[in-house]
Amino acid sequence: MENTNQQNNYRGKADFPPSLWGCSFASFSFPQTEFESYSRQVEELKENVKDMLMASKRDPVEHIEFINLLCRLGVSYHFDKEIENNLKEIFDDLPNLLEKHEFDLHTLSLLFRVLRQHGFKMLCVVFDKFKDTNGEFKKTIIDDVKGILSLYEASFLSVHGEQILDDALVFTKANLESLAMQSSPRLADHIRNALIRPFHKGVPRIEARKYISFYEEDESRNDTLLKFAKIDFNRVQLIHHQELSILSRWWNDLNFAEELPYARDRIVEVYVWANGVHFKPQYAFSRMMVTKYIKILSLVDDTYDAYASFEEIQHFTNAIERCSMNAIDELPADYMKVLYRAVLNLFNETENDMGKQGRSYASYYLKEEFKEVVRGYHAEAEWADKCHVPTFDEYVRNGLATSTYGVIMAASFLGMEEVAGGEEYEWLKSNPKIIKAGKTIGRLRNDIVGHEDEQKRGDCASGVECYMKQYDVSEKKAIEEIQKMDSDAWKDINEDCMRPTNAPMLLLQHFVNLARVTDVIYENDDDSYTIPLGLKDYVALLYIEQVPLYE
Repeated sequence: MENTNQQNNYRGKADFPPSLWGCSFASFSFPQTEFESYSRQVEELKENVKDMLMASKRDPVEHIEFINLLCRLGVSYHFDKEIENNLKEIFDDLPNLLEKHEFDLHTLSLLFRVLRQHGFKMLCVVFDKFKDTNGEFKKTIIDDVKGILSLYEASFLSVHGEQILDDALVFTKANLESLAMQSSPRLADHIRNALIRPFHKGVPRIEARKYISFYEEDESRNDTLLKFAKIDFNRVQLIHHQELSILSRWWNDLNFAEELPYARDRIVEVYVWANGVHFKPQYAFSRMMVTKYIKILSLVDDTYDAYASFEEIQHFTNAIERCSMNAIDELPADYMKVLYRAVLNLFNETENDMGKQGRSYASYYLKEEFKEVVRGYHAEAEWADKCHVPTFDEYVRNGLATSTYGVIMAASFLGMEEVAGGEEYEWLKSNPKIIKAGKTIGRLRNDIVGHEDEQKRGDCASGVECYMKQYDVSEKKAIEEIQKMDSDAWKDINEDCMRPTNAPMLLLQHFVNLARVTDVIYENDDDSYTIPLGLKDYVALLYIEQVPLYE
């Protein structure tokens, strides 16, 4: 049994808020009739929308506008192959198009953004014509609200060495703030939303829900397309709600809110994370497994950070390395045995599922990624135990593991057998630039918003403290420099998504989505996972409130 007197020095260092949702999702009853009705309507409308997509090809500007609309309304996934082929045709014909047409700022920016978001590297020199002889953007474009907004959105697709896009971001941001004040309330809201969250950094599902409402107020809207987007959103929402219900019951059955009361009770928020990576209906298994792995890792993280003694942590880390039920007797505390058993059960579940598919290698890679995260947590616990502040470089190296991105992606690959084989797992393990960049964003974004609370709890020094010590700078300066690293990491991500790519585009897009959802979780300088009020409205928007339908 545990010695309670010895615990008092280290137990209960965190006081996390309780779950906002309790058992509210667990009791969901799937409305089969309603779902079937939505599915029938989606299939009927889909053919009409596909015809519109093909008809728009006669005019390249109209075509790119229509593709953009499909993306923003969250229904482009129905036409992935058509869009892929059509954009390839446009990209191949780009020199001819640019020579024949004098595209305005909005059209050129839109063309640039849509092509780059699909991995086609349109060159940024196309924007040179909007600069004057002094190398600054021409004053004549300042009043072009549509053009300025589109250039702003395009600038987030930049890669390293594209100074004109860096300049474009500064220029458009400065002007959009004043343009919003002069615009109609509807457009002003749209501009302000873009300034907070540009489309490229937005979670696709959240962006689609917002854009449906925005597009509904557009007098030139296509009513068939709008209806298609609304019904499809509600249809997919029912699928997501059902998944969340199953996961909530899984979580409740584990009874960890009672067994491990010191840990964050956040199954709904974890699902937001998993759902942000890939929302498409066919990836239900991926979402379920990502949610389970993040949730179990979160319990380990809270155990190491907020409850266990360093001696207990050493025992648990050794047990994870062994991954055997025989190791459970070496764990010194009952609560650790409960947690360890849950880890092994999840590994066994994965091994069984993958074994049936002939993909046992997938469970092996995932287990190895999990071990690497736990090693990272152990290193942080050792630093905290010894009151050691590592160098920033040392901290970041370890932080690539504790970002948990490796586990999240390895878990998401489980349900993507059509594109994620042994070669793709090897690619993930090799830590390519895009993976390293995403891990950096995950680790440092968390540090910026959470470092003060973590210091109060007695956690190890965060990236902010390590940077301050290594470079002898103020907290403000350290955060500024870390934010620059965040911007550079996004450029790395953009760069690795340009064709020809080293991994299937589908996997890369899911990785981009993981960086996006991380950005949203930590927006407004909040940690919306730890303090979940920041995600409450998104949860309601995505999984509770249906899009109103009007006949």
